[in-house]
Amino acid sequence: MRFQILGPTTVLGEDGEPVTLGGPRVRALLTLLALHAGRIVGGEQLVAGMYGPRPPEGVANALQSQVSRLRRALGKDLVEFHPAGYRLVADPQEVDARRFELLAQAGRQALAGGDPGRAATLLREALDLWRGAPLADAPHAGSAATALEELRLAATEDRVQADLDLGGHRELVAELRQLTAAHPLRERLRAQLMRALYGSGRQAEALTVYDEARKTLDEELGVEPGAELAAAHLAVLRADPALGAPTPPAPRQRGGLRAQLTSFVGRDEEIEQVRARLRANRLVTLIGPGGAGKTRLATEAAERATGDVCFVPLAPVSDGGDVPRAVLAALDIRDTLMYGPERPAVDPVTRLVTALADRRLLLVLDNCEHLVAATAELADALLASCPGLRVLVTGREALGITGESILPVAPLRLPPPEPGNPLDYPAVRLFADRAAAVLPGFAVEAGNAAQVVRICRALDGLPLAIELAAARLRTLSVSDVAARLDDRFRLLTRGSRTALPRHQTLHAVVAWSWDLLDESEQRLARRLSVFLGGARPEAAEQVCGLPEEVLFSLAEKSLVEFVDGRFRMLETIRAFCAERLAESGEVEQVCEAHAGYYLDLVTTADPWLRTGEQLEWLARLDEEGDDLNAAVRWATESGRLETGLRLLARSACYWWMRGHRVTSANLAAALLAELGNRRPPGMDEEYIMCVLITAWAGGIDEGLRAQLVEARQSLPVDFLPSRVEFLMMLLSAFTGPPGDFDEIFALLLEQIDRLPPWQRALSYSGAGFVLQQVGRLDEAQAHFELALAGFKAIGERWGTVLVLSGLCALYQEQRDFTTAYALADEALAVARELDAKSEIAEGLCRRGDVLLSLADAAGARADFTRAAGVARRNGSMENLAWAHLGLGEVALFQGEQDEARALLTQARDEVPADWYSAEETRARIAAALAEVSLPVSER
Repeated sequence: MRFQILGPTTVLGEDGEPVTLGGPRVRALLTLLALHAGRIVGGEQLVAGMYGPRPPEGVANALQSQVSRLRRALGKDLVEFHPAGYRLVADPQEVDARRFELLAQAGRQALAGGDPGRAATLLREALDLWRGAPLADAPHAGSAATALEELRLAATEDRVQADLDLGGHRELVAELRQLTAAHPLRERLRAQLMRALYGSGRQAEALTVYDEARKTLDEELGVEPGAELAAAHLAVLRADPALGAPTPPAPRQRGGLRAQLTSFVGRDEEIEQVRARLRANRLVTLIGPGGAGKTRLATEAAERATGDVCFVPLAPVSDGGDVPRAVLAALDIRDTLMYGPERPAVDPVTRLVTALADRRLLLVLDNCEHLVAATAELADALLASCPGLRVLVTGREALGITGESILPVAPLRLPPPEPGNPLDYPAVRLFADRAAAVLPGFAVEAGNAAQVVRICRALDGLPLAIELAAARLRTLSVSDVAARLDDRFRLLTRGSRTALPRHQTLHAVVAWSWDLLDESEQRLARRLSVFLGGARPEAAEQVCGLPEEVLFSLAEKSLVEFVDGRFRMLETIRAFCAERLAESGEVEQVCEAHAGYYLDLVTTADPWLRTGEQLEWLARLDEEGDDLNAAVRWATESGRLETGLRLLARSACYWWMRGHRVTSANLAAALLAELGNRRPPGMDEEYIMCVLITAWAGGIDEGLRAQLVEARQSLPVDFLPSRVEFLMMLLSAFTGPPGDFDEIFALLLEQIDRLPPWQRALSYSGAGFVLQQVGRLDEAQAHFELALAGFKAIGERWGTVLVLSGLCALYQEQRDFTTAYALADEALAVARELDAKSEIAEGLCRRGDVLLSLADAAGARADFTRAAGVARRNGSMENLAWAHLGLGEVALFQGEQDEARALLTQARDEVPADWYSAEETRARIAAALAEVSLPVSER
């Protein structure tokens, strides 16, 4: 976050959008904390700054209340409590006041060091941070605001001095008249105005300024002008040439920089980062994958730099020994023509050191990834010997020398699949800009926005790839380009004819990086392409068969990126490496290792999903979701059907809790189709689970239903799963309790104490549901209470939600709506903590039912509407039908007959016809439809 207090207090989030802060006291509190960011501010100091000399009674509680509000606005981790006060956890440089101080100080140092150009740039950047009166939202922080205003005025004087040293006399006169009028006692401003007037050929006016200043000082303070103003007066009287405009500086040298033919899109923030790094460091290296835009970013940064620049393209250089010669050539330092015994040749590095020893220069060494060692040696030697030199390097890996500041260049920011305004995202703006260049009149609009977003996302936001795709609009439509991206390397082959060969096609860009890898790196890169969502180091090592050090080397060379603990490939690089994997003949071996890894992972994770550690394991599997699906898909397509069954069965609990209904059902259906009539021996539990997964997205056909019934009937009455524990829940939800309930209930009571904790709690809850259904409500409540205690004892949230929902229905049936509402609300809160989509939808429906019973039709409609959205997105058809049933009942309650009939009919069409757990929903739909059909007088 960035904090702005040089004006009205604002906070900008990571996306650059303002954060809503709240009322004036919260803003005052934030202002005071931001002024001292990273340091503890005492409570008394905060109270004084917020309330002034007369704070209200109970001010300690008031302060705590404002801190709580601020934590809600920013996030609780950003405002820390300490015994001595509070601290804003932020880098001081993220606060504009501190950045202003640092920039002003750097500008003052540059001015004192004889570099007015750099000083003027730094001081303008500092002053541009001001948006109004400092600490405007902390009116009682008077002394701090006054100090900042004084610093601002001093920085303005320094900036004026730098502009005077650069010869800007005429342009400064009007500004200085305003400044002296606002600050009539500032002698330095008066002296600067005199110099500006004299340098503009207005000597008499300059002397008048001195007379006015002397009179004002005498009248106001009773003092004579100080030494600086007196010296300026004497210099004007003597017509000192030093007061005039200096000789215009020599034009800045821009060796090697080419004027750009296209606009620079979407990198404003990165440009500022590069400039800031170059101010703070003498060696900055931009690293990133090929096509990410490193060269263009470096070029733009060089164009905007003050002072001399030399741009050295190293891509054409093939030998490390030629790097110093390439720099000499770019600097236009020519080789002497005569050598001999008395005049030996001087080595290129020595000549460079001699030429640059006293120069202030930004040296850009572009595309050095194939010459890393030679570039590192040269940069180290020059920086050590040339104090005025700064070096900006671009490449796919860092130089690895002391003092290097590494700045990764990521692809352009991408829109989500369904953005509000696609043009808010740099990747889309770049495509639109380049497309309009080849297809006049092109614009991103409603008709093509989805396809443009798909193109940009598929190309990872890589600027070069996006430009190549936009260029294809000469001959293809946007939809044609989007449809051909599966074969991106054939599609994106027509870059600029004047570009280097390796920048003319997307394939060549990636191939250049590939060719720089050694054999082990290439082997790991091609094998790593089997991972769709990236890999942890231990996963990559196990599946790819190479030590993790090779993976780290790939990351250093920008072939993979390290994000949130995982090593990922951009999709373009992964597609290239997948081609190399196919060529190697290792596909089957690597895919088998990949599937084996994920089978081990879900086998380990599955039991933990039903314990207090379930949140951590759910998050772990969330990371691996795409690869888990890919492993199942490969097992099916390659005929490893037993492996596929095991993967499916042990993923079922995860998929159910996360609400991944549709994708998992499609995977299971494909596996069942491959199995046909076969049922692998000893895998009944896995097979039944596969059938249930196929069914849970909305139903099964008669043939599959018959297989499920047959499988269920083949199991003993007191069946308990031994390998697939979650089958115990799903089987009952789909088929209901087997056989005679009293017989099953008796068997359950006999063995329940011998069951593992989760199965025991689930058994109690299952008994509670059936007891409620047969009208034994007291017994049902007792069993629900036992189940709830069991689930809470092991910290299992999903089971807790299940039982709370059952208890809610029980109390609702007994017309205790207040208790029912509290239980529904608690169930929904736990479901949200678990992020279990189906249970969230069910909880909203359950609470909606209670609200309607309380005659709160508006609240019920809101809950049912939200439930329908959640259920539709995750494919839980039983909850979607329930939500539409609830909306139909709300409409019926409000007398909206036509709307009620339409919603209830929709619910009837959606509800799974063959789920035991949906029987109540089907019955309610039928009853409501019957009520709609009755005349009003009979309802």
